[in-house]
Amino acid sequence: MALDPLTNKAMFDRIAPTYDRLNHLLSLGIDRGWRRKAVRRLLPFKPRRVLDACCGTGDFSILLRDTLKAEVTGCDLSEGMMQIAREKAPDLRFEQQDCLHLTYGDASFDVVACAYGVRNFESLEEGLREFRRVLEPGGHLLILELSVPRRWPMTWGFWIYSRLIMRLIGRLVSRDRSAYEYLPESMAAFPQAEEVKALLQKVGFRRVSFHRYLFGLSTCFLAEK
Repeated sequence: MALDPLTNKAMFDRIAPTYDRLNHLLSLGIDRGWRRKAVRRLLPFKPRRVLDACCGTGDFSILLRDTLKAEVTGCDLSEGMMQIAREKAPDLRFEQQDCLHLTYGDASFDVVACAYGVRNFESLEEGLREFRRVLEPGGHLLILELSVPRRWPMTWGFWIYSRLIMRLIGRLVSRDRSAYEYLPESMAAFPQAEEVKALLQKVGFRRVSFHRYLFGLSTCFLAEK
């Protein structure tokens, strides 16, 4: 499931102050390792201009900058999230953008990266087409996203964790019940890796690969324009 842009923006604006703490708490800190592994896959390409789409509070933008030594632009629909990002990294540029309708010109970036954002798109296909448009020929797309593991006992464990523990922690820390009910629902609705790979190929990407972390709880996709 995906929210309409206004509802999406309002929800992320509300949870922005507790977003970082909850992310790391809910993942037991494992998400940091997933992000580092994903960004290291870009090192051989030596990108100069990187777009961090759905940048949120800027952690991934900072990691991209520090690892790749590249010029990084972060964009997000939520100004509340980016206010925190600007405080963390005043040297980076953070801009409000709708990822389905980016204002950047064609072939503006060597890399487009998106960590845990595409499952919120109203149309995943439109978002992927827009990412491809702003990439230069030969540029790379990196996506890191959550999904529901399909193998037992991970499926059973995820169901218990998402329905009980995740919602309880989300309510206690953020006091926003809807946001942490939406999270497991959006994960359940997000297509499995093979379907995402096929969609990337459909919109024109080549050399598409993916790597699952923790039995598919998180998946890293890499594709070339």
